[in-house]
Amino acid sequence: MVRVLLLAPPGAGKGTQGILLAERYHVPHLSTGDMLREEVAAGTPTGLEAQAFMDKGELVPDRLITRMITERITGPDASDGFVLDGFPRTLAQAEAAYSWAKTRAKTFHAAISLLVPEDELLKRLIERGRQSGRVDDNEVTIRNRLRVYAENTAPLQDFYRSRDILLEIDGTGTVEAVAARVNSALDEIVT
Repeated sequence: MVRVLLLAPPGAGKGTQGILLAERYHVPHLSTGDMLREEVAAGTPTGLEAQAFMDKGELVPDRLITRMITERITGPDASDGFVLDGFPRTLAQAEAAYSWAKTRAKTFHAAISLLVPEDELLKRLIERGRQSGRVDDNEVTIRNRLRVYAENTAPLQDFYRSRDILLEIDGTGTVEAVAARVNSALDEIVT
């Protein structure tokens, strides 16, 4: 059983590493970005409301994200754990999630922070936009997303560091090299 949070800016490889971790531990990979895009594509009320924020590179409001995540992590396929990618993104979300999880014995075993320089993030995201056709991967929106991350999400590192569950991992290099560093650090906690 493993409950892991991936905490990193857009383009750092959270999705890729999340999928690999989920496969390794046989738990679901829960990407809030993917979940939100599914809601948008399905035209649900949550998706339509979230789309206005996503199109501007802004964070989707806590109430929408929290409802979507809590419904998902209480599902039967997440009973043995999960790899959570993209939530919490603010200190208020982290504190609320911790209180909720503590009463249900679902707190994180680790918060993995992938460290990647900003110029590398920009390069990766622009290329991803070219390859995938994602309209939210243009330079203006990317720079705004990185600014929003720095202001709202980066302070979570101190929150998880104070709980002694933060693992800071070099997120540069090949997918395999990053995965090896993540696995090595996580193996020391989850045995």
